[in-house]
Amino acid sequence: MEKADTEKKESRKEISWSTIDISEIKIPEDIISLIPSDFARARRCLPIKKRGRVLDVIVNDPSDTLLLTDLRFITGYEIEPFTAKQKDFDDAITRYYGEVESISSIISDLTKTSELELVETDKEDQGAEDLLVLAEEAPVVRYVNSLIREAILKTASDIHIEPYESFIRARIRIDGKLLELPSPPWRLRRAISSRVKVMANLDLAEHRIPQDGRIMVKYQGRTVDLRVSTTPTIYGEKVVMRILDKAAVPLDMESLGMDETALQRFKETINLPYGLMLVTGPTGSGKTTTLYSALTRINRPDINIMTIEDPVEFDFPGVNQVAIREKIGLTFAYALRSFLRQDPDVIMVGEIRDKETADIAIKASLTGHLVLSTLHTNDAPSAITRLQDMGLETYLISSSLVLIMAQRLLRKICEKCKEEVEISMDIIEKAGLDPSLFNRNVFYKGKGCPYCNNTGYKGREGIYEIMYISPLMREMIVKRKSIDELRELAKKEGMTTLRDAAIDKFKNGLTTLEEVVRITKEQE
Repeated sequence: MEKADTEKKESRKEISWSTIDISEIKIPEDIISLIPSDFARARRCLPIKKRGRVLDVIVNDPSDTLLLTDLRFITGYEIEPFTAKQKDFDDAITRYYGEVESISSIISDLTKTSELELVETDKEDQGAEDLLVLAEEAPVVRYVNSLIREAILKTASDIHIEPYESFIRARIRIDGKLLELPSPPWRLRRAISSRVKVMANLDLAEHRIPQDGRIMVKYQGRTVDLRVSTTPTIYGEKVVMRILDKAAVPLDMESLGMDETALQRFKETINLPYGLMLVTGPTGSGKTTTLYSALTRINRPDINIMTIEDPVEFDFPGVNQVAIREKIGLTFAYALRSFLRQDPDVIMVGEIRDKETADIAIKASLTGHLVLSTLHTNDAPSAITRLQDMGLETYLISSSLVLIMAQRLLRKICEKCKEEVEISMDIIEKAGLDPSLFNRNVFYKGKGCPYCNNTGYKGREGIYEIMYISPLMREMIVKRKSIDELRELAKKEGMTTLRDAAIDKFKNGLTTLEEVVRITKEQE
């Protein structure tokens, strides 16, 4: 019996370590997509076949238990490792995932630059020609390209390159949080910032004042737009690139994270013939994405849609989009006035920043146009007092408004490393939540895995506070009732607060207690 068990184990080991001729295999796309491309390239692994709950994967070292554990987390399958000829294996990874150097390997090359380059990149008074030469150096070009590629792969929203006294810090923002990447050599700080400026068509010789530019890159068959901003610091130019990747933004209304009631009310509002709808929240809370999803839903040949934005983040066929240019006087207010002579049905104003823009938007909504816009306030009722503080008449505010929606973005628990945790009612109470809302004490969190960069979170979902402007609400606005009174009436009329919406996500296992507290702290 013991001998049979030994033979069985040895047989299993032999199968696991079998060499496969990868050149003869065509791997389906649904199999390839089981492992993220950046992980596959960095850790050298290639999925080839599913057999029930087992996934066959080619790896460099089948005895690498850490890799096999990570693959189980990422794919959700049991892993059967195989090997292949090195050249065939490398060719296959390049064929299916594309060949991309790791940032670490490129930085290793950067550290090998000559002493002459070190001296020249440290000069404070370098001319544009010198900087251009440095910006075109192969290792610098490869580093900037790989940084942009890494950010797009990880669905980051921003890239930060920051010079300090003795080092450079490179970070990318994923799901609202900054993640630090390997740092390039400090002496090349000017070469790296110059490379970005070359790509964005900025003035290389000017490093005393902020500059703004734009980079368009092609990635996996799609165009990704990067908005570049440079600003001088005491140790050099800080560079921030905002990534506008349409493929990474959910423009389908059903995928925004609204509950059924909120979604229905939102759909009804965007199909109204006139009125003013406001979406409120801080920078980075997804307001523009919400408005874009609305435009996508109502965009059809019988409707004239016009937008004024700063900047235009994504272009939509069938929608007339205008970017403001304050240097030549093309402001939100100026463009909005011209729109009214363009026979629009729907107007989107990127942001209401001043009384003039607000006044024109309100008057447009009262003369047969549906106007969609954003405002920076903490919650929905605060939008009304914000408009009042701008100096607008209360009767105009009450007559024009049809809906106000506040929103935030909550990080979701990573599905690959999600696990149950117990949270006592005492902890919930100390966090400012009502224990009576919970009928169980088992919740979830992410343990942390390569798929989520060991954060325990992957992706974000919106929470929404929708305030419908009823006849009674209009009366209270005209009477200049307080925010608290407006909020209480809105709750009675069915408004779910941001805190309550976040608690629902927590109860349903989509997010964590820490995330609920972090995002809705101001509503305690």
